[in-house]
Amino acid sequence: MLRKSGATRGATDDGMTDASDFADLAGKRVLVVEDEYFLATEMAAAVRKAGGTALGPVPDVEAAMAIVEAERVDAAVLDVRLGDETSFPVAQALKAKGVQVVFVTGYDDWYLPADLDDVPVYRKPADPDEVVRVLLDPKRDGQG
Repeated sequence: MLRKSGATRGATDDGMTDASDFADLAGKRVLVVEDEYFLATEMAAAVRKAGGTALGPVPDVEAAMAIVEAERVDAAVLDVRLGDETSFPVAQALKAKGVQVVFVTGYDDWYLPADLDDVPVYRKPADPDEVVRVLLDPKRDGQG
């Protein structure tokens, strides 16, 4: 059953330093699932800038699940809507493995399954460095 998510979190211009100065993703493998080319490459670059290894970016659930099944994934940034599908199956598979997930979406009216309601959500256009900060510090709620 899907339910409408609560407050959408968005990137803020709060004067914080960029992700590479905030903390370090060294040794972390971060799956990037995004079907918008420019945002996908920016998100992967932000992961690398923070010292992590970007897995992908990949544009769809099938490619993402292939990585989830074949690779070690330490964290993930997932676009909610990928063409005519959602990334929910990817998020559920990763959460089952204890992997931290962050959603990014451009939709005003979106729904999350109840088992994913605790996943941080950023509204597009999201600052990739801000999204990576959530991966670096899971206690942050994305509110800035």
